[in-house]
Amino acid sequence: MSQHPPAPEPTSEPEPTSGPTPEPPATEPGVCSAKGCTAPATWELRWNNPRIHTPDRRKVWLACDDHRESLAHFLGSRGFLKETAPHR
Repeated sequence: MSQHPPAPEPTSEPEPTSGPTPEPPATEPGVCSAKGCTAPATWELRWNNPRIHTPDRRKVWLACDDHRESLAHFLGSRGFLKETAPHR
């Protein structure tokens, strides 16, 4: 007959989180969203996927000058890009 060690006493429950982390405001400094790029963002590409987002919802990808066009093309070819604005 094998004896098992007693089960450890439960620890206090972790504090519940208040939900998903909100997207940072567009005025915070950021880096380009292009894969592998660490350049400072100079553009905001505001988009939504109409299949899953309400029409007024905007997601934001940040872009440097070098990647603004390629990221805009990616989103635009899918019908997701709504507007492009300078990053503040």
